[in-house]
Amino acid sequence: MNLWEGFLGLADPMILILLITGVLLGVIIGSLPGLTATMGVALFLPVTFGMEAIPGLLLLVGIYFGSIYGGSIAAILLNTPGTPAAAATAMDGYAMTKKGDARTALNIAVIASGFGSIISVLMLIFLSPQLANIALSFSAPEMFGLALFGLSIISSIAGASLVKGLIAGVVGLLIATIGMDR
Repeated sequence: MNLWEGFLGLADPMILILLITGVLLGVIIGSLPGLTATMGVALFLPVTFGMEAIPGLLLLVGIYFGSIYGGSIAAILLNTPGTPAAAATAMDGYAMTKKGDARTALNIAVIASGFGSIISVLMLIFLSPQLANIALSFSAPEMFGLALFGLSIISSIAGASLVKGLIAGVVGLLIATIGMDR
């Protein structure tokens, strides 16, 4: 299936209904503090078991994207981000709500979320094959450099508690080696 056949598949009314339903469910899930987009997808995954692949995936994608936006609703109105992605929205959005501009803040959030979603999906469509080729060409030196970079990040994040950072790094390395056969 090529790219244009995929876009033509969106013309099916049932596909559009599932996508819109997923977005609406996602907005509800995301606006409830404590329920993240990932949790929303996990909760609705069993619903898609009886569905065909494309409609099921589009329902889950709709839930994910709707949840990411829905998190900004609680962040703007309650100063409690509904999802971790909306943490920065709480700072400016809630300040606008206190000034009486809640509607404007919600409009800005929906427009920014819409444009961000469109741009990210387009980048995923056009750049993922090239990124996959780069990732598949990694050999031992590149993997060592990547692992060294990850370990150096631990020291920068750990701050004053270097021992706790090192313990977390060792536990992460132990977990990462599970299932390695080389």
